[in-house]
Amino acid sequence: MGKQNLVVLGSGESGCGAALLGIKKGYAVFVSDHKPLSAKAEKFMLEHGIDHEHGGHTMARILTADVVVKSPGIPDHLTLIKEIVASGIPVISEIEWGFRFTQKPIIAITGSNGKTTTTAMIHKLLSDAGISAGLGGNIGKSFAAQVMGDEPDYYVLEISSFQLDGMVEFRPHIAVITNITPDHLDRYNNNFDAYIASKMSISARQNSQDQLIYDCDDPVLAREVAKRNFRAELLPYSNEGVLKHGTYIDHQTLMIQTNKNTINMPTLDLQLAGIHNTKNAMAAATVGTLLNIRKETIRQSLEHFQGVEHRLEHVLKINNVSYINDSKATNVNATFYALESMSGPTVWIVGGQDKGNDYSSLLPLVNEKVKAIVCLGIDNDKIIQAFGNVVDMLVETSRMEDAVQVAYRLADRGEQVLLSPACASFDLFQDYEDRGRQFKQAVRQL
Repeated sequence: MGKQNLVVLGSGESGCGAALLGIKKGYAVFVSDHKPLSAKAEKFMLEHGIDHEHGGHTMARILTADVVVKSPGIPDHLTLIKEIVASGIPVISEIEWGFRFTQKPIIAITGSNGKTTTTAMIHKLLSDAGISAGLGGNIGKSFAAQVMGDEPDYYVLEISSFQLDGMVEFRPHIAVITNITPDHLDRYNNNFDAYIASKMSISARQNSQDQLIYDCDDPVLAREVAKRNFRAELLPYSNEGVLKHGTYIDHQTLMIQTNKNTINMPTLDLQLAGIHNTKNAMAAATVGTLLNIRKETIRQSLEHFQGVEHRLEHVLKINNVSYINDSKATNVNATFYALESMSGPTVWIVGGQDKGNDYSSLLPLVNEKVKAIVCLGIDNDKIIQAFGNVVDMLVETSRMEDAVQVAYRLADRGEQVLLSPACASFDLFQDYEDRGRQFKQAVRQL
């Protein structure tokens, strides 16, 4: 019998990882990318002798696949994907592909916002407790690539709804859902229920030995968990009320109750501001409790957590004006948290590729905190419509350097300049990281 054919669509971090795992497991691998290859991907293909194409897809070749692993950036509604599915070939995500070759327990985190911070907190907590943990999914290294070598004791994976859509067998031992707010509706035909179903599927194959940790103060999440018959142990967390089972705050004490154990400790003194970070820490502390990590370790680890790059990251103070990089805010809700945590008058840099955004929830905060808006995008009409009458000053730009220069001129002593785009970055940048780095670069050159 000949080798099985693996076709990988996309040559980013996850695509290269999936290809490498395929070779290691004896598959004939072919990588196809409709965009030109990056220098890094080009070097990778050569180094490993991987058969590949770029600048288009050869359909006949792709349809010889036994299995197709696709990049999370490729939407399911493309003709390419529909044709592959119609011919009976399974199309899965890189996470699902990696999962098929590992026996190690997985802690998977999803949600519209807070998932990167929560994932980073959990990963740091395991490391601080001396537990070896791989970091992957939307952050860190490709999960599939990590499955090949000396494996860690646990994997901590940040999982997006797009990755969840490509799951067949994936079953995390511990699943965390931080919240569900309208995001990426452009990819779900503007159907919020379809997006919710995607997020909730993280627990679909969990059993009674597994746990689902979720924010029960989030009305959508509370409702959805209640109506699904999940088999996992349910561990809600709340900073609003007392819970019989789960994690909550009672008179300045953090109470955590799971089937296995109960911990209580003084509420955490976090370095990161905002209610949402308290929530992220509650989720991480619940994971720590499930893994029997000492409460002193949980406490110290979470209290020393510094935050992640591009998420409310303080860049510099110039002439007593603080410059804050929140490029990771690719939806309205993330920007809501950012504006909520601003202490003084703010010059807000916003815009990019709109994902069906509704800006109305930001109006009270913009009214209260924003003195000027700098648009950074190709099409800023919706932002201008939403806020044109709310702020005295609104400027349009299409280069990061210009946006930062304008903000520099508008901000006075004691004020803040906040990059929190509320949009995807793909109209002007490679990704949110590229956008964040260009912001930091431009600020340092002021």
